[in-house]
Amino acid sequence: MRITVKTLGAAVVATTVALGTAACSGETGAADGGSGEETIEVNFGYIPDFNGTSLLAIAEEQGMWEEAGIEANTPSFTNGPLQIQALGTGDLDFGYIGPGAFWLPASGEAKIVAMNTLGQADRVVGQPGIESMEDLRGKKVAVPEGTSGDMILTLALDAAGMTKDDIELVPMEPSAIVAALSSGQVDGAGFWYPALATVQEQVPDLVEIASNKDFEETMAFPTAFVASNELVENDTEMVDRVLAVLREAIEYRAENMDDAIAATAEYNDLAVEDVEGDAANVEILSLEDIDTMTEDGTVDDWLTVMGDYFVDAGKLESAVDPSEYYTGDLFLEAGM
Repeated sequence: MRITVKTLGAAVVATTVALGTAACSGETGAADGGSGEETIEVNFGYIPDFNGTSLLAIAEEQGMWEEAGIEANTPSFTNGPLQIQALGTGDLDFGYIGPGAFWLPASGEAKIVAMNTLGQADRVVGQPGIESMEDLRGKKVAVPEGTSGDMILTLALDAAGMTKDDIELVPMEPSAIVAALSSGQVDGAGFWYPALATVQEQVPDLVEIASNKDFEETMAFPTAFVASNELVENDTEMVDRVLAVLREAIEYRAENMDDAIAATAEYNDLAVEDVEGDAANVEILSLEDIDTMTEDGTVDDWLTVMGDYFVDAGKLESAVDPSEYYTGDLFLEAGM
């Protein structure tokens, strides 16, 4: 069952989710699908783009939740940090984050329980006539703080020998950035697709100044699923069941991309062609990819490099060993 959360305040988010959950909850009983296990209720946050939605859409369409004896309540959020807050207050059990929010699990506020995709959707953009980072010096640049948009902006500034002190930084929520770019209220932004496609309808000459691909030789941009610290520590059954569903959905997505796109479009009430455009900015990882890269240390390498970035960006005081917040062992065990 989907619940839409559109408020920007963490306290209101928590209240809204809690009320939605209460309205959807019921007594547990025998699980559907003949598993013989007791049905459990899970609150799983998501962002309504291909990265953040596709696995949940597949799990619903293919009956994976039902087969696992899970009643999934899935509230929609505008970004990862809000979901981390909801995990901390107990209003979510699981959530989805992009790379810009990885510093929050690294700082101890949640656990990363599953890798998802490699994102290629982030951009630094400028209004027509702005062609470089130097052209943004002293200009208004919008960014959703603590997100992948913030991350790509910081990386692009550093590559140009600049810092955030060289621009007029304007923190905004994603919906506000769409409006501000479309109306010319800001000169640029650290932002992402598919929201940028909406902006381009109003500003067809919007300039892409920097993207993930400019930095892929030194940094990966993984997206991931997170869980509350308390849940990982105290409810191994729920974690194992949810991870088993995610593993099944990851495998299905890699083998059935057209179906995954269609399911995501239906789930978010979007046109299929819009979701196709969004998915074009995603590097899909198969289940074998994720398992192998978890086992051989590739994921740890990604997280180490990202951790160094977050230290330099002032998000972390010092580097954190990935084993402190990435529970790759639990993800692998869920497949056994």
